[in-house]
Amino acid sequence: MPPRSSSPSRTATPPRPARRRSYDQYCAAARALDAVGDRWTLLIVRELLAGPRRYTDLHADLPGVSTDVLASRLKDMERDGLAVRHRLPAPVSAYVYELTPRGHELLPVLTALAEWGVPELTAPRPTDAVRAHWFALPLRRSLERAGWHGIVEVRLDEGEFHLRVGEAAGEPVYGEGAPPPGTAAARLELDAGTCLEIGLGKLSVDDGVREGRIRLKRFTA
Repeated sequence: MPPRSSSPSRTATPPRPARRRSYDQYCAAARALDAVGDRWTLLIVRELLAGPRRYTDLHADLPGVSTDVLASRLKDMERDGLAVRHRLPAPVSAYVYELTPRGHELLPVLTALAEWGVPELTAPRPTDAVRAHWFALPLRRSLERAGWHGIVEVRLDEGEFHLRVGEAAGEPVYGEGAPPPGTAAARLELDAGTCLEIGLGKLSVDDGVREGRIRLKRFTA
């Protein structure tokens, strides 16, 4: 009896990516947490609200995250349509991560979370890292409620940043350092404690200026 012919070779099916942990609940909140509930994910979103960031920049502004975890979270965010990785044109020629429109929709989530967490910021713990731009979201929300609009430069003892108050429409919400020349509507100089009081709604900018706790300069268009 002739030997049975071997079956035709087939292209191997690539393995499916491992399924992420899920709450397996048909609930919008549970589905959202399936995507962004892992540790570090929302803090990566916080950093990417400043615009495109290189991996090394993200790692520097997320003290405590391991390189493996950061890489894993970024891959998860790419897969879930929250972020994209692309190469900047020459002469920079660096790869950066950037939020997608879907990822940018997390801005109100981060804003509400930051506003809720401001009362927890009492005296800094000895192990706490500090970055000036981490004050941006609660300050931005308070300035919006006070009717501010435009780009505001903020100078703290911890550093300098600028933020966009009002409609962001996918634009960077804040950035480190001073804004591009001629773009700021105002500049605030204050300390971190005063900045937190504004974020808590305990102090208005006008009152802070009157009390000598804030130096305010407005720029005419």
